[in-house]
Amino acid sequence: DLFAIDWSGWQPGQPVPVGLFEGHDILVALDHDSRVTEDLVVQVMTHWLERGIDGWRLDAAYAVPPAFWARVLPRVRERFPDAWFSGEVIHGDAAAIARDSTMDSLTQYELWQGIWHGIADGNGHELAHAIERHDALLATFAPTTFVGNHDVTRIASAVGERFAGHAAAVLFTVAGTPVVYAGDEYGWTGVKEEREGGDDAVRPEFPAEVPAPTDLTHAYEALIALRRRNPWLHRAHTDVVHLTNTAVVLRTATADAAVVTALNLSDDPVEVPVADATQVEAGGADLGDGTLRLPAGGWAVLSRS
Repeated sequence: DLFAIDWSGWQPGQPVPVGLFEGHDILVALDHDSRVTEDLVVQVMTHWLERGIDGWRLDAAYAVPPAFWARVLPRVRERFPDAWFSGEVIHGDAAAIARDSTMDSLTQYELWQGIWHGIADGNGHELAHAIERHDALLATFAPTTFVGNHDVTRIASAVGERFAGHAAAVLFTVAGTPVVYAGDEYGWTGVKEEREGGDDAVRPEFPAEVPAPTDLTHAYEALIALRRRNPWLHRAHTDVVHLTNTAVVLRTATADAAVVTALNLSDDPVEVPVADATQVEAGGADLGDGTLRLPAGGWAVLSRS
């Protein structure tokens, strides 16, 4: 009863016609309409929650019917009401999947692509469009945000090491639950390739000793500290207050506080509006009277004190 098997036409002695998960012949498909499957998943989840984990990242959640999670997760929450469930969803109607599945969050691949391509291509309009679509999801859930993970090219390789800090600045100043892929804070590089073993470069063995911190590491420290001081960023909307292909100013705010992110993707210094910010929290820029001067290829995150 666990497995998705089509018995029609089967004869004894023939291979059992079990389904394959996403077409992988080493992964047998479960029957997600079966109560036995539901019970097993509830058992596995509660087993590890009993041992102290805080939640679950549901791999390939887009390939499992949302109705299955809608049956499983409420049963788990009966015992662990504070557990958090984030599903890996690469495509589809994210708001509908979150609503129908009862998952707390979904991976925000569209924002990742907008950050990557917007910065790498010098196209601030693509970045702004992705942020606007990101904001629209907040009415339903707070996405799980990232600029790197174990399945994609390292962000320092995707946008260039010069602009890795720009990507981190956006990640930590827009809504969602930001996740850092181990090594990105040191600027590790690696390109994913579409072949067997093509993930190896982005999943290196950890070094025997902790690497020496870099300027990028310190930028991550400052941005994480800013995020922790301003937990309201989790669900706050972001306005695009200045936009060209190579200069972007974002303002994420509530009625009482604001965080401003300014990016310069060009090889020349640029002056942009400060959007009522009063102090620089991370990055580098000269704050003047109503304007912010960014160096070539510079970025800054500011706050309103």
